[in-house]
This record gives sequence, C-alpha cells and structure tokens, in this order.
Amino acid sequence: MNNREENTKSGRYHHGDLRAQLIEATRQLVEQKGPEHLSVSEASRLAGVSTAAPYKHFKDKDALLRAVADAGMVRQKNQMIEALAPLPRQSLARITALGRVYVTFAQREPAVFRLMFGLSSDHGQDDALVEKGEATYDLVKSEVAAYRGSEIVEDIDEKRAFQLWSFVHGMSFLLIDGKLGELELSFDLDAMLNDIGQRVMTH
Repeated sequence: MNNREENTKSGRYHHGDLRAQLIEATRQLVEQKGPEHLSVSEASRLAGVSTAAPYKHFKDKDALLRAVADAGMVRQKNQMIEALAPLPRQSLARITALGRVYVTFAQREPAVFRLMFGLSSDHGQDDALVEKGEATYDLVKSEVAAYRGSEIVEDIDEKRAFQLWSFVHGMSFLLIDGKLGELELSFDLDAMLNDIGQRVMTH
C-alpha cells in the first residue's frame, strides 16, 4: 500500500478521502437499516475498503455513528446558510427559510436526524456534537435578533428562537414518525411556517 491510496480492488479511494467515504457509506446504511443494524464491516464493503481500514480513523462503531451525526449537523447548518443567502435582511422569509431547511432535512435524512438528537444516553457529553448543535441554534437566534434590527441577541430573541425551534423540531418528528398521516392531516408546510413565524416574531 502506498501513502496516498487505500489498497482496494478498484483503487478508487485516496487515503485522504477514506474517512469521508466511510462516513458517507455509514450514512447510507443508517438510512437504509437504522443505526442498530449497522456493522463496520458492511460499511467497509460499501465504501470499497478493507474491514480493517475504518479503525485507522474510528475507535469503534459508536465513533463512526457519532461522525455521521456530526457531519449531519454541519450539513444542516450549511444548508441553512445557503438558504439565507439570496433573501433580504430583516425579512420574515429568512425565518421561514430556516424552518423549511430544518424540517426538510429531517424528511430527507430521518435516520441521521435522529442520530443528531438522540445518539445515546450520553449524547450531551459529546462536546463536538453539542458545539455544532449550539452553533446552528446561534444562527437561528442571530436571525431572530436581526429581524428586529439588532445585532445583539437579547432575552426576547432567546424566547422567540426557542418557540420557533420547538415548533420545527416537533413538526419534524411528527412527519418522520408518520403521525400526521395517521391523523389524516394535510397541510402546506410553507404556509404553516409563515404563519408560525409571523405569530412568534410579532408577539
């Protein structure tokens, strides 16, 4: 094996990409089967690397799952930032956009979304996950403050951000758990997000 390329049959993966390839393979498997059915050897096969390769970057299966959750948080925040880019400052559209990204991310990657918020009983002890979650929440709080023309997050912004987050977080789980279908409820997501945003931000 040379220093630049993982020794695989296809020779597709460079050593520097191995970690990312394993995280992506694990993400796919988690979405297909759930984290409880994940095996490191299966992730290795999907990534096209040897079964020993993951242990160069991850201590065990839990570490690999934490990396998937960590990457999910980064991806969600980046999608939020991208959604905000074309929208005018101090507009309700920005608040709605944050909510839309949050909910649609959960719908597109439900298993990863669950990992991000309920990985294990000691989830709150994982500094990296907590830090990334707080960074996303800080983005929401700063947008809430900006809506009223402030660069400083104050108590009113903390309250409003929590109300908004509580709504989209709960809505996300209702959707991915299929609860709305069970109740035979239909709704327009954007209309609801606009309505909730307006109510919270003008209350």
